[in-house]
Amino acid sequence: MKQNIVHIALVVKDYDEAIDFYVNKLKFDLVEDTYQVEQNKRWVVVAPPGSNGMGLLLAKASKPAQEAYIGNQAGGRVFLFLNTDDFWRDYQHMVSVGVNFIREPAEQEYGTVAVFEDLYGNLWDLLQLKPDHPMVLRTV
Repeated sequence: MKQNIVHIALVVKDYDEAIDFYVNKLKFDLVEDTYQVEQNKRWVVVAPPGSNGMGLLLAKASKPAQEAYIGNQAGGRVFLFLNTDDFWRDYQHMVSVGVNFIREPAEQEYGTVAVFEDLYGNLWDLLQLKPDHPMVLRTV
């Protein structure tokens, strides 16, 4: 059996400001931006460059119950983990464009990591896993 997660929905305030953050600050690719007439919403997917099929579905909050989760989708914990092939390249770029890091880079047994906030306050790990980490084989 072979399965994979294709999208993770991320609740956002506004499609265009979210696209701007992910594409221009994190260097993600805009994979799709399609208007869905029947639901009066957009299907917006972004993905890290060179990723293997996993993308973020930027889902605009459409009611107050959803708005309450913008920026707090994981209850204050790190929500998403962005693995890179060059931690320092990406860290320096992100700092240069104003991405807010709330935990400075550190070497851990699994690799190099720092914690940053997205434009709404969701927490992310920027990390470079060590070559022998079990998830490296799965992300190639």
